[in-house]
Amino acid sequence: MEIHGIKSIKGEFKIPGDKSISHRSVILSSITGNNVAIENFLFCQDCIKTLDILNKLGVKIEKINGNLIVYGKGIKNLKEPEEILDVGNSGTTIRIMSGLLSATNFMSVLSGDKSINSRPMERIIKPLQEMGAKINGRENNTKAPLVIIGNPKLKGKKFELKVSSAQVKSCILMAALHAIGSTEIMQPQVSRDHTERMLQYFGADITYDGKYTKLNPGKKLSAGKIYIPGDISSAAFFIVATLVLKNSYTLMKDIGMNPIRSYFIEILRQMGGKIVIKNQRIINNEPVVDIEAFSSKLNSIEIGREKIPGIIDEIPILCVAAAKARGKTVIRDAGELRFKESDRIKSIVSQFKKLGVDIKEKEDGMIINGDVDFQADEGAVESFGDHRVAMSLSILALLSKGNVTVLDSDCINTSFPGFIYNLKKIMSQ
Repeated sequence: MEIHGIKSIKGEFKIPGDKSISHRSVILSSITGNNVAIENFLFCQDCIKTLDILNKLGVKIEKINGNLIVYGKGIKNLKEPEEILDVGNSGTTIRIMSGLLSATNFMSVLSGDKSINSRPMERIIKPLQEMGAKINGRENNTKAPLVIIGNPKLKGKKFELKVSSAQVKSCILMAALHAIGSTEIMQPQVSRDHTERMLQYFGADITYDGKYTKLNPGKKLSAGKIYIPGDISSAAFFIVATLVLKNSYTLMKDIGMNPIRSYFIEILRQMGGKIVIKNQRIINNEPVVDIEAFSSKLNSIEIGREKIPGIIDEIPILCVAAAKARGKTVIRDAGELRFKESDRIKSIVSQFKKLGVDIKEKEDGMIINGDVDFQADEGAVESFGDHRVAMSLSILALLSKGNVTVLDSDCINTSFPGFIYNLKKIMSQ
């Protein structure tokens, strides 16, 4: 993808449905006993992998006028798959489905692409085994593919996680839904709570406060309709583009404003970003808003342990804001970035340097010396097949003196199929 520098952007952007909520909506709908209509589902590569797997487990899912109807059949009526379940590049799919499949009465195998099969899986394998799950992976139970022989008699347990992770927590909760006895999860920092919110909406007996979650199994799950709000992690790219480009204004409507997902808005405001939140309401237990953004003069910031779990996906685009901010921005305690679709610390630092950003790699983060007058250099940069790195480089390229080529940009379809269309619309203004 070739991108040329531009002076400003103006307009309203349609942001596709939230990826995290889309995954959870179809998985939970499939184990209800009724039909669930899902509006504004995100048809990206990751979510389509989740749909494919549910189909192979015998769940009927229809697409009608762009929306989904999931014919829930309960976990006891899922069927043993006849082939390996391919998650592609989706970490959410492999981790949440592992929890669900551990409570079935059949065997299944989950595998993904090279990136997924190199990512750490011990963090889900170990707690599931402690609940009585029969789950094994290669390299001494640390990597996928995962072989799961379902156990319908899992036991609830109390967990104290060393690292806060919404995916690990969600995996445990999916298993806990069908376990004997309650399950409690304690985390050192607050992590995303989409699973808890949706379980509550579906009628589960669950309590949570960000760091602590308790689920009592046995309640029948039920829902009739779900609306998926716009993905705030996708909106982040155009919010930052607006802030760093002069004389710019954008409006994005119907965006999910989960308080744990919106930390990056708070960070951008602390940096001096002019961001207005309007029309606040609650849909399906999730806060939804409209977001206005304006050109801003940004200042540097230090980001540490407390906020990292809530902004882990937004750090690449926050680095773009830091490049255009006055002073030194420090991001620490973000070692989890090394275990994403790519080693995002190495990916960001190496490719931002190519475009002239003063950025240094640290073991658990990075240091960026920003410049309010920064202009990106021309040249070619590599995405490493990582959708968030590719999109962040694309926004950084809008600050270029000339043209920037982002290699392997097709990976953007993993999470934001409309991104390239929106970007082309911006560049043609």
